[in-house]
Amino acid sequence: MLPTLRQLQYLKLLAEHASFSRAAEAAHVSQPALSAGVQELEKILGAAVVERTRGNVQLTAVGAEAVRRAEDVLARAEDLVEAARSAGRPLSGRFRLGIIPTVAPFLLPATLPGLRLAYPALKLFIREDLTPRLIAGLKAGQLDAAVIALPYDAPGIEHARIGDDEILAVAPVGHRLAAPGAIGPGSLSADDLILLEDGHCLRDQALAAFDIDPPKGDDVFAATSLHTLVQMVGSGLGVSFLPEMAVRAGLADNPSVVTRHITPKDARAVPSREIVVAWRSGSSRAAEAQLLAEAMAQD
Repeated sequence: MLPTLRQLQYLKLLAEHASFSRAAEAAHVSQPALSAGVQELEKILGAAVVERTRGNVQLTAVGAEAVRRAEDVLARAEDLVEAARSAGRPLSGRFRLGIIPTVAPFLLPATLPGLRLAYPALKLFIREDLTPRLIAGLKAGQLDAAVIALPYDAPGIEHARIGDDEILAVAPVGHRLAAPGAIGPGSLSADDLILLEDGHCLRDQALAAFDIDPPKGDDVFAATSLHTLVQMVGSGLGVSFLPEMAVRAGLADNPSVVTRHITPKDARAVPSREIVVAWRSGSSRAAEAQLLAEAMAQD
């Protein structure tokens, strides 16, 4: 006998909520029904999947592995349903799209109007989050696709290109790097930098692109968003990086800051990141994710 999708769903919800009552509420069933489903799953597997103690539910090693596999099975089942519903009608119905914060405010306003015109039956649900959590959402079947920036190591994930986004330097007016012309190699140092806080891939991509070692210690200015970062630079706290799409959108239209291109050591390797639409390998919505990338592609 094999586990049912319902039993796997019960286990997944139990892992998420760590409570039989809350998991049952999320599943829209009674607590005894959910408990019975989990017990039946344990009989099929021949091993306990949860440890039950007063006020606490904890997965066993078998349970943790079962949840990992259940997420993949449930994601593929959802893919099947969505693919059947949208057969012959690409990018129609529900489509759950993740997007990173350093892209969302600049790409979406420029592309969503055209996307609505091209695919009027599309119901887009957008989640803005950091890359690691978006990748986890793709693998768990919580997202159909995600707009992220490369380079980023993500095994089991495929992607389609939207376009390149040059990384520029931004400095306060009067700073030595604010002089006219491009900034030469070696002009930037970690001591003078303001960066996005840990977790933003743009932080690591910019440092890697300019061959700068990450600053060490806690005495480093860190911004939670690009908007905050520009304000910090404009206040004279240091220099930083901005993606070109943010500059085109007017984020650097601030009399206190200037942006400059950077001349890399290798003239062919302009510091940039690649913006892509990513999806889980094997997803039945891969073709739709590719269509989405084409619709969002930048000239």
